[in-house]
Amino acid sequence: MPPNPEMRASDADRDRVASTLREHCAQGRITMDELQERLDATYEARTLGQLQDVTSDLPEEDLHELPVPAAQRTTYVPATKDRRGGEVSPVGPRAMWVTWGAVSGISLTIWLILAVTGTLAYPWWLWVAGPWGIALLIKTFAGPKRP
Repeated sequence: MPPNPEMRASDADRDRVASTLREHCAQGRITMDELQERLDATYEARTLGQLQDVTSDLPEEDLHELPVPAAQRTTYVPATKDRRGGEVSPVGPRAMWVTWGAVSGISLTIWLILAVTGTLAYPWWLWVAGPWGIALLIKTFAGPKRP
């Protein structure tokens, strides 16, 4: 049963409405000026009906978090399953090798710049490129085959 709109509002009721208004402002439903006007009206409200009037044009729950209707198409590609039932990585081998090459190239460039400036150091970049490259080789040649 909904509360009587003529019932007096408590400080907790006003604080709850103010918190809701701040959340709506953070989500972009109302502007900062509207927020200030509504907060003033909230703290001046004497009854629950007046508090309801402050938020009457705002949804009670975030519409983004409601369940997606079954008829609506999703915007993401679902993960596929391999023969063993495990999920197949959505990132292809080419993308993994490009990432490895970029990171290894940056590491090598930093090491070369240090070597040219006179700070020749142990080739630490091999510890970045080597183990990662070996893992990628194993995954590429021994991993699950894609159709």
